[in-house]
Amino acid sequence: MITHIVLFKLKERTPEVVEKARDILLSMEGKVSQLRHLEVGVDLIHSERSADIALVTKFDSMEDLQAYQVDPYHANEVAAYMKSVCASVVAADYQSA
Repeated sequence: MITHIVLFKLKERTPEVVEKARDILLSMEGKVSQLRHLEVGVDLIHSERSADIALVTKFDSMEDLQAYQVDPYHANEVAAYMKSVCASVVAADYQSA
């Protein structure tokens, strides 16, 4: 199992921007066939070092993660929108049993 975690820091952290970003990330459910798990969390603490939104996804293989990266819905809708509203994005990918 491959876990892909992405942390987003938004340009604007208004409730409307946060909600729309969360909703667009969640909209991948059922539209991106490679996803085995999809979880989106909104930061509660709002500290200087906090990301605003966390995305946790899981895939059966590296090939599925790579296919997800170029999936038309993910790349053209979700990633494009997130790039437009984010000040910074960091990711980590790891394999678990």
